[in-house]
Amino acid sequence: MAYLLDTDHVVIVQRESPDLFPQLSRRLEQHPPDDFLISIVTFHEQAAGWQALLNRRRDAVSVVRSYGEFSRLLAAFADVQLAEYSAEAAQRFDELRKQRVRIGTMDLRIAATALVRDYTVLTRNLVDFEQVPGLKVEDWTVTTPEKPR
Repeated sequence: MAYLLDTDHVVIVQRESPDLFPQLSRRLEQHPPDDFLISIVTFHEQAAGWQALLNRRRDAVSVVRSYGEFSRLLAAFADVQLAEYSAEAAQRFDELRKQRVRIGTMDLRIAATALVRDYTVLTRNLVDFEQVPGLKVEDWTVTTPEKPR
């Protein structure tokens, strides 16, 4: 099974968020690394965020720091499996828009990518992603209840 990490799960891993990372990392470690991909859309979201921040910086120290963040972002994505945004994903995106699926553009691109490749999206944003027909979604930051025996 293949999993596509939404941007929120990627950020949790990158920052090792103390309240969410332990649970998420335990779940990730239960699978081989090849089971996980990150969408190029996630890279786009993060790069756009850093670029917006950089564009507001005026002093040299802040500019240098922002370019450092760009370098760290590039390094973080250099060693991951990227899921490309394909022509098939773009077509599925358009179909979902015609069906009036109303979630953010970037989330819908991630969802379309997962649908055309039959990936499960790992996200904390279940409210939005569950609106996408046929999309498999899970939140690995929450503790799963034990099944009764």
